[in-house]
Amino acid sequence: MIKIMNLRDLKYIVAVAETKHFGKAAERCFISQPTLSGQIKKLEYELGVAIFERTNRSVEITPVGKSILVHARLIIEQTDVITQLSRAQKDPVAGALRIGAIPSLSPYLMPLILMPLKKQYPQMKLIISEEMTYTLLERLRNHEIDAALLATDVDEKYFNVLPLFEEPFWLAYPSKHRFCKKEEITRHDLETDDAELLLLSDGHCLAKQAANICRLNNRKEHSEMADLRASSLETLLQLVGAGFGTTIIPALAMRGSWTRGNGIVTQKLKFKNAYRRISLVFRKSYPRKQALKAFTEIIFSNLPNTVKPITGKQNKN
Repeated sequence: MIKIMNLRDLKYIVAVAETKHFGKAAERCFISQPTLSGQIKKLEYELGVAIFERTNRSVEITPVGKSILVHARLIIEQTDVITQLSRAQKDPVAGALRIGAIPSLSPYLMPLILMPLKKQYPQMKLIISEEMTYTLLERLRNHEIDAALLATDVDEKYFNVLPLFEEPFWLAYPSKHRFCKKEEITRHDLETDDAELLLLSDGHCLAKQAANICRLNNRKEHSEMADLRASSLETLLQLVGAGFGTTIIPALAMRGSWTRGNGIVTQKLKFKNAYRRISLVFRKSYPRKQALKAFTEIIFSNLPNTVKPITGKQNKN
């Protein structure tokens, strides 16, 4: 029979799970390691299950511990809502807002909105996480972040989706490439092997989107271009500048420093569906809708004219 379980214990569990280290978790919780370790052992004894698997070198969460962790985070979040509700009477956007963003978007969107957000809402503390789509969705489910900026469709059974803008694709190619002689690049041009299209590594949604719009699914798996991949847009652009091939660039990335004096030519793709849709995704249970509204309003107010804002299409669930 469980005698004691309180919010403090749940915070201890989350701290150990996130740091994978009892000492670091104790520092985060401002207590001694023996106290934290003893309290978790006591909780495990009362629950009759092991939340963590301990060795001399590592701390891993057990399968049942993972299930407990999901509910622990939810309880902590909902408990925080009580505090936030009282604060909201004075300022509904005050406090931390944890936003995730995909790597092909974050470096180009965040510089546009961070200063305006700080100026208009100095009481909001924006915490940015830059990770791939599947990681961001997992962190959303686990209540580790509040919302995510994504470029792919998600299961709207579990999440609310707010479409923000459509971002056209451009093609970047070396200044001596055959595309320099073309006034307009067609989808057929990109389907051929001599387009030499370079893609991001697997896991990046932009890689799949580029392959789809250019119909590269049938490209030879072991071709030179198929094997030459990179983990970031900046690396791909370095390869393009060095003459290794071409690559697809989302419109916001066109504002990067790489566009100046590096032997790269860019051209907007004008054929059908040559764009991606950026949306803000958040849990249906997330309580701070006004903070998200303030965040998205800042985005809309600072988008360049190279993208197309989407209005009136908010998910109503």
